[in-house]
Amino acid sequence: MTSNTRVVVIGAGLAGVRLARRLGELGVSAVLVGEEEHTPYNRVLLAEVLAGRYAPEVIALPTPERLTRGRVVHIDRAARQVHLADSTVIAYDTLVLATGSNPVLPPLRGLFAPDRHELPEGVHAFRTMDDCLGLSAAVRQDTRAVVIGGGLLGVSAARALAERGAQVVLAQQGERLMERQLDPSASKLVLRHLKNLGVEVHTETRVRGVRCIEGAVRSVEMADGYALGADLVVLACGVHPRVGLAQDAGLAVHKGVIVDDELRTSDPHIRAIGDCSQHDGQVYGLAAPALEQAEVLAELLARSSAGTASAGGAAGYSGTRALTRLTLASGNPLDLAAFGEHTPLPGDDVIQLTDATRGTYRKVVVRDDRLVGGVLVGELGTVGALARAWEGAEPLPTDGAPLLHLLTNDGGS
Repeated sequence: MTSNTRVVVIGAGLAGVRLARRLGELGVSAVLVGEEEHTPYNRVLLAEVLAGRYAPEVIALPTPERLTRGRVVHIDRAARQVHLADSTVIAYDTLVLATGSNPVLPPLRGLFAPDRHELPEGVHAFRTMDDCLGLSAAVRQDTRAVVIGGGLLGVSAARALAERGAQVVLAQQGERLMERQLDPSASKLVLRHLKNLGVEVHTETRVRGVRCIEGAVRSVEMADGYALGADLVVLACGVHPRVGLAQDAGLAVHKGVIVDDELRTSDPHIRAIGDCSQHDGQVYGLAAPALEQAEVLAELLARSSAGTASAGGAAGYSGTRALTRLTLASGNPLDLAAFGEHTPLPGDDVIQLTDATRGTYRKVVVRDDRLVGGVLVGELGTVGALARAWEGAEPLPTDGAPLLHLLTNDGGS
């Protein structure tokens, strides 16, 4: 079967769905190709599904009209065609890669047998709806669960499993939780939150392997020789851009698919957005940049379709000042946000408010009268005003009072 369309988007995640829907609104014909059998969904909310707070359909995204389900196996750049595993061929004038990212699978002993390329029973990544549903089906009251990785994903998974009644151990190789996003004080509050849920946290510890019996996990082996009994193991060791199709097609790839300010790859007929793309040396791996790239590209492609030069119309993509936010709102809520540079340099001003009783923490860093970063844990009523001040990069009043005001609930959101 062969079909023809002007724009083909590979990947039905947040970026791909937003682009396809926006193109439709702008009158541009687009086909979205999604590999997963599920209705497109908001991956950011998978932890809430695992925790039992949301049903899968609650996090579904509005599905574009022209959605093709299938796995793309080859891009023929010369013929401008994509080939699917079921032998479908789709022609394109412009192809957009929104292939996202894959979970990092650490090189643990026993994770893969020489003749097996699937994870053992009870060992799960936590990236897709299938991963989430598999974990949900496996977890029971008092299930022994080990989460490997203490970043944003690991904290979310550990918390969700604890909410489901599992006995959770979180193993983090670094010295503290979410060390990429949070400063030490904020990490301590996240640690306290997890411990209050009954999660046992081990930092500065390395996992050496998993022990399986008859193909099912039974324990996790630590580098110091200690073994943790485990019915479930969650691999939350980060993600890496999914660039296999781009590499096979001969596109320029470094960490991600390299794109310019018009999100164009080394092939002028192929663009890339979201987790798989690398712009100005940066791979974001966050929802906000992916959505912004989708919006920018939709405008660029719409103007190109109308025969309007982009230089006289839509602006290109110049990067995103991304804010990391985690909101898990069930019985014992955890809210946090981090943006910019939260580690001060010599000469920076730091304004900090801490309420140990309520478990809240707010800190901002000011450099040359400009807000350059901040961390908030607990009440996030001020995050909107702080983010706007940071994104605008406007000089702040020199008396400091208005900034202190932003750190209180009166600062607005």
